[in-house]
Amino acid sequence: MEYKDYYKILGVSKNADEKEIKQAFRRLARKYHPDLNPNDKSAQEKFKEINEAYEVLSDPAKRRRYDELGANWQAYEQYQRAGGQGPFQWGTGGVHYRTVTPEEFESLFGELGGFSDFFRTFFGGYETPRTARARRGQDIEQTIEISLEEAYRGTTRLLQKGDRRLEIKIPPGVKTGSKIRYAGEGEPGIAGGAPGDLYVRVQIAPHPTFERDGDDLRCEIPVDLYVALLGGEVYVPTFKGQLALKIPPETQNGRTFRLAGQGMPKLNAPNTYGDLYVKVRVVLPENLTPAERNLFQQLAQMRRR
Repeated sequence: MEYKDYYKILGVSKNADEKEIKQAFRRLARKYHPDLNPNDKSAQEKFKEINEAYEVLSDPAKRRRYDELGANWQAYEQYQRAGGQGPFQWGTGGVHYRTVTPEEFESLFGELGGFSDFFRTFFGGYETPRTARARRGQDIEQTIEISLEEAYRGTTRLLQKGDRRLEIKIPPGVKTGSKIRYAGEGEPGIAGGAPGDLYVRVQIAPHPTFERDGDDLRCEIPVDLYVALLGGEVYVPTFKGQLALKIPPETQNGRTFRLAGQGMPKLNAPNTYGDLYVKVRVVLPENLTPAERNLFQQLAQMRRR
């Protein structure tokens, strides 16, 4: 029977903590993910092994039982309490057990298809093929990164699943962490069970101009000293096009203006928008000429009187 060393599969030591195990899994999962190796069956098998190892080692209870059993799978009898069946028996003095031979173990668990499958059934409950119940397949989660512009307008992505391509429709207004569910596109079921679902998790990349705050947007615009002092107009970028913003005289640095309806569309209500908050950043003139410096000095003297 094949023994799978889950620590070796993930490339971590037996003393690895939860963080190390998770980091190793993510690194290997990215490397062997079927979407990145669409025609490589060995990579797909490796990906399954990585998931199997992570499923056990990331669960404290499962990992503890795995560590207790170790490579000597015969120690399994110490954790079985199948009263009166085979080599495991209840006695008046408690549990009595003996070491089974490989042939006895094969007769007990040979139908399971190998040591790795034995662990799967051990952690989930032992069932023979004749008594196996239909089980729903596992859900799959896939992260997709999009730009803020795409989140504003909505977009599509193509995901490769085996020999099929799935068109993922991302609606306007999605946020980082939003999940889109595709029923029946997860892992296949067991013993005729229904397949799991695919969940697409959206990650929005940082934008050079706008910062998102829920359905609102925030940005800074440079305003020269003369407009800030005397008033005027500046142009503000939005996803609908540039807008003219009136700056009243004596506008202070850091003042914020609200542009209603110029933020992000609300998810599931694409005709309703948040607001855009524009913060003024007053820009001082540079490289003053002697005449300009003289005028500013005169102004400073007048303000001190």
